[in-house]
Amino acid sequence: MADTIKIISPIDGSLYAERPLADGADIEAAVVRARAARRAWGETTLPERAKIISHFVDALLLMNDEIVPELAWQMGRPIRFGGEKRGVEERSRYMIDLAATALAPLELPPKEGFVRSITREPLGTVLVIAPWNYPFLTAVNSIIPGLMAGNAVILKHASQTLLAGERFALAAERAGLPAGLFQNLVLGHADTEKLIASGQIDHINFTGSVEGGRRIEKAAAGTFASLGLELGGKDPAYVREDANLDNAVENLVDGSFFNSGQSCCGVERIYVQASVYDGFVDRFIETAKGWTLGDPLDPDTIVGPMARGSFADHVRQQTEEAVRGGATRHLNTRHDLDKPGSPYLAPEVLTSVNHQMSVMREESFGPVVGIMKVADDAEAITLMNDSPYGLTASIWTQDLDAAARLGAQVETGTVFANRCDYLDPALVWTGVKDTGKGGALSEIGYANLTQPKSYHLKRV
Repeated sequence: MADTIKIISPIDGSLYAERPLADGADIEAAVVRARAARRAWGETTLPERAKIISHFVDALLLMNDEIVPELAWQMGRPIRFGGEKRGVEERSRYMIDLAATALAPLELPPKEGFVRSITREPLGTVLVIAPWNYPFLTAVNSIIPGLMAGNAVILKHASQTLLAGERFALAAERAGLPAGLFQNLVLGHADTEKLIASGQIDHINFTGSVEGGRRIEKAAAGTFASLGLELGGKDPAYVREDANLDNAVENLVDGSFFNSGQSCCGVERIYVQASVYDGFVDRFIETAKGWTLGDPLDPDTIVGPMARGSFADHVRQQTEEAVRGGATRHLNTRHDLDKPGSPYLAPEVLTSVNHQMSVMREESFGPVVGIMKVADDAEAITLMNDSPYGLTASIWTQDLDAAARLGAQVETGTVFANRCDYLDPALVWTGVKDTGKGGALSEIGYANLTQPKSYHLKRV
């Protein structure tokens, strides 16, 4: 019997789905199909591509009623949130509309006797390795602009959310994308690395762990494939004394606990200026009490299980270590489902924390947040930068000039003021330090999915 990948549902530990792994012949055939399809696709006009890819997006969005419960069963997100339809549509439509501008030839200033321009050519075949935490949102960041730019795309989805890959493939079929232009492959780690090392992939976009990123870099060594890597995060927030506390609390509780804290740009640590610290903490705790744990299939549930019990145990260990070191836990919610080994983990707020505790420096990726008092801007910036990661950082203040000034000092890919945990597709999505390299969305996302080509034409 062929090897398979199993989806074990975090809802009840049952086997939700099982799929056979692609074998060597399947993988080679996919690469050949992609190469053939991209040649014909390259001759398709940009308006025609936009029409077809828009149908692709339409077809995916029409499946949302089926996708929402599938997400709950696969990775635990409560059905009340309606899946990822709104974000998928916003990012996809924006990138489709942006293509004509982002891919337009760059005409250089006139030079007597010459015509000079720079065009953007497709890279070839793009491999998208998508994560389970936002299985549609993260994937469209590269799939849509990758196809619009003229590339073929192969999707390898996370084992926890394999059905998301099938939904993309079904949407491509229903939209009439050329055969082989978009393909979904069920791959294990070894075969994924072998495919990358084959030299038949021109760009790899990966969202996942730092260790996973290192393995991909190693596999790609010597192939000259380009990489886009979004890896770990430990995103900080800084609440200044002039912040609108009601706005800050409402958004930071959501930023900390939405999706059970399993968000790439979720808030994992909060620094609050001393003069407003007590008031902020009191309001934060009161608001967080409303984020209750339960069955994600219940429309009233706000916090569902984490994707796996091992992920929840990691957060439990960080919390327990912090408490042993002197931290105070404020929610300490008792829930029958919340026990060692279970993916069900209630949100927690910690104070009296410090940077000797792993919960303030190492990625949690779960529903726990530490809140620290700071004296001033300088201390806040120092602590915000005391991390190996840098995806986003948020500053909460009514002085946007101060937010920009402080943001320039924070080692991060995106600086927010008075909001968090959101991707604007007009802005590049990128990170620094161990968070990775490259960038998605915006015109820069298109630049990373294409190859510049110069034309230097002399009149004689």
